[in-house]
Amino acid sequence: MRAMSIWRPLSPRPFLLLALVAVVSLGVACGERSTPAPGETAAGGAPAAAPPAGDGPWFRDAAEEAGLDFHHFNGGTGDFHMVEILGSGAALFDYDGDGDLDAYLVQGATLEEGDTVDDALFPLRHPAPPSDRLYRNDLKGTGQDGGGRLTFTDVTAESGIADLATGYGMGIAAADYDGDGDVDLFVTNYGPDQLLENLGDGTFRDATAAAGLTERGEAGRGGSGRGQAPEWGVPAAFFDKDGDGDLDLFVGNYLAYSLVDPPVCKDLTGAPDFCGPKAFAAQADRLWENRGDGTFADVTRDAGLTGGFGPALGAVVADFDGDRMTDLYVANDAAANNLWLNLGAGRFEDQALLAGAAVDQGGSPQGSMGVDAGDFDNDGDLDLFMTHINHETNTLYRNEGDGMFEDMSAETGIGAPSLSFTAFGTAWFDYDNDGWLDLLTVNGAVTKIPALVSAGEPYPLHEPNQLFRNQGGRFTEVTEQAGPVFELSEVSRGAAFGDVDEDGDVDVLVTNSAGPARLLLNEVGNRNPWLGVRLVTTVGGGLAVGDAIGARAAVLRDGAPTLWRRVRPEGSFAVSNDPRILFGLGGEAAGGVEGVRVVWADGTEEDFPVTATGRYHTLRRGAGTAVGAAGDE
Repeated sequence: MRAMSIWRPLSPRPFLLLALVAVVSLGVACGERSTPAPGETAAGGAPAAAPPAGDGPWFRDAAEEAGLDFHHFNGGTGDFHMVEILGSGAALFDYDGDGDLDAYLVQGATLEEGDTVDDALFPLRHPAPPSDRLYRNDLKGTGQDGGGRLTFTDVTAESGIADLATGYGMGIAAADYDGDGDVDLFVTNYGPDQLLENLGDGTFRDATAAAGLTERGEAGRGGSGRGQAPEWGVPAAFFDKDGDGDLDLFVGNYLAYSLVDPPVCKDLTGAPDFCGPKAFAAQADRLWENRGDGTFADVTRDAGLTGGFGPALGAVVADFDGDRMTDLYVANDAAANNLWLNLGAGRFEDQALLAGAAVDQGGSPQGSMGVDAGDFDNDGDLDLFMTHINHETNTLYRNEGDGMFEDMSAETGIGAPSLSFTAFGTAWFDYDNDGWLDLLTVNGAVTKIPALVSAGEPYPLHEPNQLFRNQGGRFTEVTEQAGPVFELSEVSRGAAFGDVDEDGDVDVLVTNSAGPARLLLNEVGNRNPWLGVRLVTTVGGGLAVGDAIGARAAVLRDGAPTLWRRVRPEGSFAVSNDPRILFGLGGEAAGGVEGVRVVWADGTEEDFPVTATGRYHTLRRGAGTAVGAAGDE
């Protein structure tokens, strides 16, 4: 059988792109509001500098040489089950506490009763039965020490993951839910989700039942009309919704899809194809409150999240309206998105439509997959970006400063280049460390691409990925300059972001449906100055420290704009990211670092006298100087 690592040149943009560009140009000429033209910036200062000079590609795939040999198994047998086209996710997290990022890859499984791995169209490349896989990062002496070699060791068997995580996996969230100082995992599945407790000795145990996460609530009801549908979780996010210091858990559920006699969908030629989301009912999302004793209570109904939900594929948690409480944004597939604003006292209210972040500027819901929140225009508030199906633009919602959003996809240049592709994983990340957040989207179709069918491709969904450079608030596609790994055409899904080799720039772990994982090592970012911080707070009654999920930090610079970034393990699509913050300090208006200001999840603030660049700093809550007002944003 042919390998799925299919090389294909980037396809030309269709006429529709030209039409959209013409419409945008006309709108700007008629005086409509737009972002600054090239040569200006959205927040003042000099335009973004060109990427630092140097030989070699900006990114290269180091998965094989580093021993990261994961290959996704989707279990498909030719019956076109929707489940097989969504996986899989991944986590970059430090499971052994040695300071570098390990990798967890979520695996698929066989689907129908009686299926075996030998029935699958694409073979299982790992020992049977399929299971998630854990790779330990054995990085020693690399990065700022200047030596060593990036190496991953497969510890799936000895960690217990091979026996524990054997469901049909979708996504993952990583955090220390029980406050013992070790990072735990919550894995979403087509079927029962799992809470994997890190025991601190290199092994995990299934704590799902002990934590009370097994009861079926609102999300578990309903079906496709042809059999009972299991819960189908995709995004998950740990966050402190009520400011009590314990990490609560949001789980986004997708569709009520049953494997028993599902509907048959067809392409334009009448041949069988994968169905779209509108053929099924949405499953309700779930919100779990951490009781502080290692157990959770389902508070979905009490919190107000049982109404207005859609088929969830992405989720981010952040303070969008500046009231110092953590909100929740959910990206839904072919339904209006949700902006659950935190009202306090355990209540949330969906304000997406009023805030301008529910549908596109034409008033239509989109097929949202991945999502991220970040300050792309350096004005101090959190903007939104989400990926969509082909023929819909990926969407950029600019935050106007008070939790109200405006669709700026066309004006920022990010909309038109995305029309030809179906995108999943994504994030705001400063790949060249110039101080402006860029964008990566990883792409792969969800219905058969006619040209690939005609070419006889065995998995005719593959597409190339895309990289966009932020030039002071406007985006330019730079895919063709990013390196040979961007010439690959695969069915990409997850994209987890983090500094895997500890060299001061952001790398990307990409997962592919029925294909190999790719480790995109960044070879250009650390040519510019940078500063990294890990924000930690006491957990478990003050007995341990953990990553301060929900906190954000600003690097204060002399004569240069303040840069705000947040701790964000969640986001993208079905992944968990590096919780550390990495500030790129390049560009013509770099300025000297005067310190770092931290706004913790409960709104309290501290200043830290951090000035040394080119290294990571651990900032612990309570160790800085308290300040009484918000920083200069």
